[in-house]
Amino acid sequence: MRNSLLKLVAALSAVLLGTLEGNTCTNVIITRGASQDGSVLVSYAADSHYLFGELYYKPAADWKPGTMLKIYDWDTNRYLGEIEQVPHTYQTVGNMNEFQVIITETTWGGRPELEDKKGGIDYGSLIYVTLQRAKSAREAIDIIVNLANEYGYASEGETFSIADKNEAWIMELIGKGTNMKNGVNVNKGIVWVARRVPDGAICAHANQARIGQFPMDDPDNCLYAPDVVSFARRKGYFDGLDSEFSFKKAYCPTDFGTVRGCDARAWSAFNILTEGWFSFYDENGNAVTRDAFAYLDYVMGKNLDGDFPLFVYPRKKVGVKDVADVMRDHFEGTPMDMTQDIGAGGNALPYRWRPMEFQDYEGRTYVNERAIATQQTGFWMVGQARNYVPDVVGGILWFGTDDAATSYLTPIYTATTKVPDCFREGNGDLLHYSPDASFWINNRISNACYKMYNVMAPYVRAKADLFEIDQMERRTHSVDSMAVVMYNQVAVKMQKKLSARGDVMVSREPFAKVIKYVTDYSVETAQKQFNAWRDLEVELLVKYMDGNVKPQDADGKFIHSQHSEGLPEHIEHPGYTELWKETVAQEHGEIIRVP
Repeated sequence: MRNSLLKLVAALSAVLLGTLEGNTCTNVIITRGASQDGSVLVSYAADSHYLFGELYYKPAADWKPGTMLKIYDWDTNRYLGEIEQVPHTYQTVGNMNEFQVIITETTWGGRPELEDKKGGIDYGSLIYVTLQRAKSAREAIDIIVNLANEYGYASEGETFSIADKNEAWIMELIGKGTNMKNGVNVNKGIVWVARRVPDGAICAHANQARIGQFPMDDPDNCLYAPDVVSFARRKGYFDGLDSEFSFKKAYCPTDFGTVRGCDARAWSAFNILTEGWFSFYDENGNAVTRDAFAYLDYVMGKNLDGDFPLFVYPRKKVGVKDVADVMRDHFEGTPMDMTQDIGAGGNALPYRWRPMEFQDYEGRTYVNERAIATQQTGFWMVGQARNYVPDVVGGILWFGTDDAATSYLTPIYTATTKVPDCFREGNGDLLHYSPDASFWINNRISNACYKMYNVMAPYVRAKADLFEIDQMERRTHSVDSMAVVMYNQVAVKMQKKLSARGDVMVSREPFAKVIKYVTDYSVETAQKQFNAWRDLEVELLVKYMDGNVKPQDADGKFIHSQHSEGLPEHIEHPGYTELWKETVAQEHGEIIRVP
């Protein structure tokens, strides 16, 4: 009987924690009023064991009537069918387009019976097709809805961050399942809701639906499917008053895995950016400030009836660097900090390899934490949209590959006409190594750090910080200034000519020099930093070989002995953490203790 019960508990735990094993991404949204410079910022870590880190690029293009676009599932590359192409598509660079629209995502699964097995467009294709067609966040929402309803939605439940240079939205959607009649799925389409993030507020989501109750009479700030409530009633997911309806409770019920492995990450992002104090407005419009740790019972999965706010207000303005650093979080300073138990080994490794759970000798199941920073990141980014400079200058995709904690973000202006070779599609893949690919050099560095993390990772992080601070706080401002001057010189001349004819300036062609300027900067900066990181990997090998540490001077040169330039002056041995030493002594002390 006992063994049967243990097997049942193990099986149930596997179901609850199954969410942690999939594509576990994290998004943070910063509105104009919450950012330091009036930018709209959206971060994204595309985390998957099956995703290669590269920068997708599609130039603007014109298409003949009747042209069809083939759709392949982003996760599996499975062919889904064709959709009708529009006459003109906009340039896209990663998860941004030439009009500074940003779309990112996190998958939450939800009700498995609502996945449309016959759907014609998946969540990834929705992102990149919509970016080619939308000039604003609101237009993007309409396009996503229309595409999913027309062709059928082929993925699980999804949360999208959708932003432009003026506003940001969080959108959640799920399919309606497969109900075939006469060869047609009569349930084709999605139920969905989208909420505008209030200006001055921030939002975060991480593989768990976040929108609960929502206003049904405020179209400026909340949009939703007309059948979002009635469909839930028909399926038996909800039976209360419309005013009591919660999207996430109906379509994405919580369990231990979705809270501990997913909501905990969104909570942690809030905890960092609000300095531990959540300020928000309750359902009655009252201002509330509450200690972030008041929500710990919920995010640790101890009280699944709990929750935390969808939007909060940071205590100070947020910069690009702040958002980048949030994406490096390992739950430091919280009970979920993975460096504080023996699972971290002797060098405080803040990661646990998969699977995400394990059992002890009595069959009890335990969780391995899933922090924002993770080893299986394909690429990560912070999209920056700015309404105070022209579009050909305004959009910057801060882009990086692999584990955010030991990699860097480099600026890619979204007007660029080239992709740096280190990020180029086809430059290596998960099964083919390329010495010229950013993804592979960052993996070489991160995997080197994993063996001696508390010694090596801070050294790498310091170098990433120097590069990012220099770019985010100095160099891109200089590039912006020069590019805007160049833009204005052309714009004034063009406007005079166009005004005389009554035309409107819409083409980017007159600004070719501006575009070339920001393209050259994007490519050269990315390649220069890639080369620096390739040199860093060699430096790490020399400096930390065999668990030793060779000292360097202030310029980074290795200090050699007075007798030979090939021998270090001395070698340091950092040893292990106190927790590791104490645990080993307790477990094995009788064997290894020196008398």
